[in-house]
Amino acid sequence: MKKPNTIENNPLKSIEDWEKDLLKRYPDPADHNKSKEAYRNYEDGDRHDTVKEFYRLNHQYQSYDFVLEKEKEFLSFNKKEMGFWEAVDFLNTLVDDSDPDTDLDQLQHLLQTSEAIRADGHPDWFVLTGFIHDFGKVLCLFGEPQWAVVGDTFPVGCQFSDKIVFPEFFDLNPDSQNPELNTKYGIYSPNCGLDQVKMSWGHDEYLFQMVKDYLPEEALYMIRYHSFYAQHKENAYDHLLNDHDKAMFEWVKKFNPYDLYSKVPTPPDAKALRPYYEDLVAKYLPSVLKF
Repeated sequence: MKKPNTIENNPLKSIEDWEKDLLKRYPDPADHNKSKEAYRNYEDGDRHDTVKEFYRLNHQYQSYDFVLEKEKEFLSFNKKEMGFWEAVDFLNTLVDDSDPDTDLDQLQHLLQTSEAIRADGHPDWFVLTGFIHDFGKVLCLFGEPQWAVVGDTFPVGCQFSDKIVFPEFFDLNPDSQNPELNTKYGIYSPNCGLDQVKMSWGHDEYLFQMVKDYLPEEALYMIRYHSFYAQHKENAYDHLLNDHDKAMFEWVKKFNPYDLYSKVPTPPDAKALRPYYEDLVAKYLPSVLKF
């Protein structure tokens, strides 16, 4: 399989373009007009072309072997060690200059999600999940292409669902021609459970592996599967889920509205909020994180 070139690595203006496309695909049911119009201030033609190219690359290269390769490369967590707030500063170097909807940095994006969760009275571990759920995007700062950091996630090792966005591009994926990997169950068995299933590589899986020893299982499901739209919007992979997965996915569905619909123009007061989040982070996470 040919390797992508430099231009192919980053077809989007920024990685946030993927999340903006989600708002178009899954508009806020409480405010359809705002989701479709106020949040979307692009020339649809150009933007659609870049998103389509993003998914062409994502679907072409996110194969089972690619996932194994990325797990070997990144899950040793030997790239960098940082204290939590140093990691926040590092993530904030991932600047989005192209966003017409907001001038907020990555920290403020995360605070909007977590503060919306806190305002609704959820447990503190849920608030922390909102605060850190996109930390895995630091992969971009380690030179990873956009399509290996963000994008809808999906199982590899079995047939790609036609419920995934732009499913026609999976014809370019070598797994689609592999008889061991292109059947409904592929290398898996019916209702085997998602803990037995390899997901496409990206910021979700990376962060899950980083914090899996520190947070409640409900939080880990939110982190690991918050981009698995083919399942929590379409139920496309019910045949792989077991009963425990189905119960846990209620938490994923509870989390996702905060992820998609909590971005508003008013910036959170990061300085005033920091003491609360310092205590919260110290309660659950180690003082130094390995990336």
